[in-house]
Amino acid sequence: MKSVPETQFANARALAFLRISVGILFLIFGQYKVFGTQFTLRGGFQFWINKFIEDGAYPFMIPVLRGFVLPHATAIAFLVAYSELAISLALVLGLLVRPASAFGLLYMLSLLFSANYPGAHAPLWQYFGASLDHSLLALCFVSFLIGDSIKVWSLPSSLGKRNIRS
Repeated sequence: MKSVPETQFANARALAFLRISVGILFLIFGQYKVFGTQFTLRGGFQFWINKFIEDGAYPFMIPVLRGFVLPHATAIAFLVAYSELAISLALVLGLLVRPASAFGLLYMLSLLFSANYPGAHAPLWQYFGASLDHSLLALCFVSFLIGDSIKVWSLPSSLGKRNIRS
């Protein structure tokens, strides 16, 4: 039987692995948006917002997407791109993980309500099934908010600065 410190270390490694994995996913999706122009300057962002309006947004989000997001699409596209990159770096390096996770959670919820509406008459389970791609990442961000995901495999832990809060 494992001792409590061994179990805690195993849990810290598991949470750090999840943090780094989510960070790498965000790095993959953020880097092409920051270092390319298709998403930010050539209509990629607007394409997705229009697609969300057509067939995926919760009804309360449609006026927000049409009335606020689309008129400011280029600025918001850059905000999304650099936010994804910043979240990825924070998670991979283990720096400012809690603030990055709070923003990541807000981002996932906004995507969930913009893209995962199963329809007005769908059974309850379909709301959860339709949202898996965003709700699972949202749950990861909640875990990083409430857990201590920088105990191992982070810049602060490797520098011996455990008093730096995530």
